[in-house]
Amino acid sequence: MQLFFAACFPFFTLFALGIDSVAFNQYYFDGRQITNVLAIIYFSFFFWVSGSYLRKLMFVMVFLSYIGEVLFCTLLGMYNYRTTVIPLYVPFGHAIVYASGYVFAHTEWAVKNDNILRKYFAVGFVVLFLSVGILLKDVFSLIFGVLFFWVLKRKKWQNLYYFIALCVIFIELGGTYFQCWKWVPKTFGLIPAANPPMGAVFFYAGGDVLLSKIVDYWKFKKTSKSFDLH
Repeated sequence: MQLFFAACFPFFTLFALGIDSVAFNQYYFDGRQITNVLAIIYFSFFFWVSGSYLRKLMFVMVFLSYIGEVLFCTLLGMYNYRTTVIPLYVPFGHAIVYASGYVFAHTEWAVKNDNILRKYFAVGFVVLFLSVGILLKDVFSLIFGVLFFWVLKRKKWQNLYYFIALCVIFIELGGTYFQCWKWVPKTFGLIPAANPPMGAVFFYAGGDVLLSKIVDYWKFKKTSKSFDLH
């Protein structure tokens, strides 16, 4: 069932973001509340069918991503939503994105083809970052693309981060296409960025490092407490 929800992620994303789009708002009504409800329901079912460890990751991701939204959107102004308020569905959406990438990375096919996928992913993402950097003058993606690979090197080039990155790219393309959010042309008023910048995947990779540490600490404390009781 985990794989079912991960596989449905692209379709759900387009459907939910389409309802929150500028066009939907102009021609029908503001559908944000519907998208909020849909995201929470989808998250809940995905959470319910997931294993214990992934549940912990998803749970922590909701709160961690909200903090990230406040930092990157509200305080640093790297991107803006179509309204001034951060949508309720966003933190749950981040958790769904992460969980989908996690499930894809742990499929039998992905594990079996780990080495060959690692090579194709590395080449593909290098080409991607260079392409948007040169063709779209997306300096943001060149800079944070390098940092993305730095994180990957520290994490021993795990394909997990590539799978999550693919999900991130999909939702970023969908969200900006429907104008649910928009990245500013110059990050910090200095760094040229496309809308969306492919280098945004770095922030998910960096966030995952923190996420894993939090969940592993949680698991360690729970295990230690269990030993103490015995």
